[in-house]
Amino acid sequence: MRTFILFLSLTLASFFAQAQGGTTETSPNKAKPVAKAVAKPAPAKPAAQAKVAHKEVPPLPPLEADLIAIAEQVHLGSIPCEMGQKVLLTADPLSPGRFYMAIQQHRFHLTPVMSRTGAIRLEDPEAGAFWIQLSNKSMLMSSKLGQRLADECQSPAQLAVAQAMKLAPPVNLLDGGRDVAKN
Repeated sequence: MRTFILFLSLTLASFFAQAQGGTTETSPNKAKPVAKAVAKPAPAKPAAQAKVAHKEVPPLPPLEADLIAIAEQVHLGSIPCEMGQKVLLTADPLSPGRFYMAIQQHRFHLTPVMSRTGAIRLEDPEAGAFWIQLSNKSMLMSSKLGQRLADECQSPAQLAVAQAMKLAPPVNLLDGGRDVAKN
């Protein structure tokens, strides 16, 4: 019976080794087969893409004039944010006034909306994301996740405003415009 089990295990080991593309050799000191691993070539990696892939969005209806006016104020390009993040904001070539945004694995298609505060606001209602652009910084929020995806994002123009604000801080309206340091 032992001979049959040994024969069966050698046969099965040989069969599995050949099925995996390897060969078997019997060691002179041992009756057990030794399977040799055959190195398989690694799959070819696709070439790095220069453009960020966005979801396909068909051309949308034209925006109203007041929303186009908001869109003309949006800072475009690669915008650095806190903690080494970068936001890439580009114009949608098929839908004037709308934008594509990429940050890490997230992709958004943003449309300007009216804001009561005067801040520039772009929204992607489908993804639950919105971009708030102030004079000195921008931030990306996710209403679905309930958190900021990026903060302290500053284009070169926003960086200049932030530096100017440090040199000449705005007047505190709650103090009635008086200089608190003198009192």
